[in-house]
Amino acid sequence: MKKQHVSNAVIRRLPRYYRYLDDLHLKGSVRISSGALGEKMGITASQIRQDLSCFGEFGQQGYGYNVDELRNEIGHILGIDERHRIIVVGVGNLGRALIHNFHFNDAGFLLEAAFDVAPALVGGEVEGVPVLDVAELERFVPAHQPHVAVLTVPQQVAQQTADRLIALGIPGIWNFTNVELSSRGKDVKFEDVHFADSLLTLSYRITRQ
Repeated sequence: MKKQHVSNAVIRRLPRYYRYLDDLHLKGSVRISSGALGEKMGITASQIRQDLSCFGEFGQQGYGYNVDELRNEIGHILGIDERHRIIVVGVGNLGRALIHNFHFNDAGFLLEAAFDVAPALVGGEVEGVPVLDVAELERFVPAHQPHVAVLTVPQQVAQQTADRLIALGIPGIWNFTNVELSSRGKDVKFEDVHFADSLLTLSYRITRQ
């Protein structure tokens, strides 16, 4: 893989490439051209070639891309084969919905445990995932060293919970709290999910069509 700065825009397109290639793989497609892939994704063939060139040489002129090979290469770039460990902090409606419906394993993550404060939830399981007391974080995290915490706690405790996870050494937080979190100088990566942003983007598009 090339050693160079990769823009955030390119990084955010990589999961889309993987998703489309995975769909082609499941359909039994063997190869695809950058033009055909671009048509499916709504971007230009030159953009695809430029994005992929950030990571090396892919495909052959006159042949295109081998679907399985490119899918596997992009999966490797995204770290899918790293088997990152992940926990969920907050097992309310959203936390439970994610555990029930999101296929963490398909994205290369091993969901090890969930945490909550509710006595009715602690000690139980959701889809086979044990629900532990939040007080157990200081014991669990050093022992299991998860790479990512999914944060689905109420807004009023979002930052203090994030601070606690950061202090325990978790390097990544998938943040569903609708609060802009800060790392206070620690080397931690946030990926914020704002449902309202997505809905308002749709609102703009249907209003301006």
